[in-house]
Amino acid sequence: MPKSLGALVRKLLVLALVGLVAQLIDGSLGMAYGLTSSTLLLVAGVAPAAASASVHLAEIGTTLAAGVAHWRFGNVDWRVVTRIALPGAVGAFVGATVLSSISTESAAPWMAGILFTLGAYLLIRFARPLRTDRVGGQLRGRFLGPLGLVAGFVDATGGGGWGPVATPALLVSGRMEPRKVIGSVDTSEFVVAGAASIGFLIGLGSEGFLLPTVAALLIGGLIAAPLAAWLVRIVPAQLLGAAVGGVIVLTNARTLMRSAELDGPARPALYALLAAGWLAALVLAVRALRRTRRARAEAAEAATAAGVPAEASDAASVGEVPADLAATGTSAPR
Repeated sequence: MPKSLGALVRKLLVLALVGLVAQLIDGSLGMAYGLTSSTLLLVAGVAPAAASASVHLAEIGTTLAAGVAHWRFGNVDWRVVTRIALPGAVGAFVGATVLSSISTESAAPWMAGILFTLGAYLLIRFARPLRTDRVGGQLRGRFLGPLGLVAGFVDATGGGGWGPVATPALLVSGRMEPRKVIGSVDTSEFVVAGAASIGFLIGLGSEGFLLPTVAALLIGGLIAAPLAAWLVRIVPAQLLGAAVGGVIVLTNARTLMRSAELDGPARPALYALLAAGWLAALVLAVRALRRTRRARAEAAEAATAAGVPAEASDAASVGEVPADLAATGTSAPR
């Protein structure tokens, strides 16, 4: 095998592995495929518009596979998908055409600040026992529409951002189970990725897409999509929420420190502080999860001894039952 051909094969294998890992993270946490893939392409010297265009073209395939898998595992709220996907497609198309001609680097610190705040809120919220008195309420279109529009625009102009914007906003609302938030966001991203790709095609032409890179990312993502959809059903909401919050905080802290030109020993010290806070939130989330499960088990035992169906006693006996119990495999795939 010629040396140049061997180097190309190795590069494509690495890209396929990146696509696999990125989709595994994205399907489990509802974010990070575009962020991970775009970062690698930018480090390799690819122009921002070409990197975002290639990633979004690959996402058409990965998000389709992820959406089908999430649907099969019962992770999709179709009402939310329909109300967030179409505005998201409009925002993504506009963002793609804008990025094809100008840079949006000046907006990055402001976006990072908003996402950092949402991530910190999620860390605090999921470090405590979750309440379900709001879960199950319907999200209004006047909330979902603007959210989709902004998330789609950020996604196209930033090479990724649909998940980091949409997922925390839906989680913070408290009206959806985390697994359904992730499944609905991933499923609706298929429409968003398609609209962004059309915008890039108009703005850049077909030469704006790096087809070998697209193929490698797509293959890795397709392999990981079913596993990620299964993973999100069995990982408890407490841990999912804390994990999502930590990813958002650390990812956007990097952008904020870079924009503030923070360098020297202060940067690793701040990273260490944030990582310690993330670890503390995960530990508290595990403890809260154990307490809730123990309370639920005790309520079920008491109900059995009293001759009352366990299902009827759970809500009455336990005031703070986390929604993650529905994500541990109790519902059959559809």
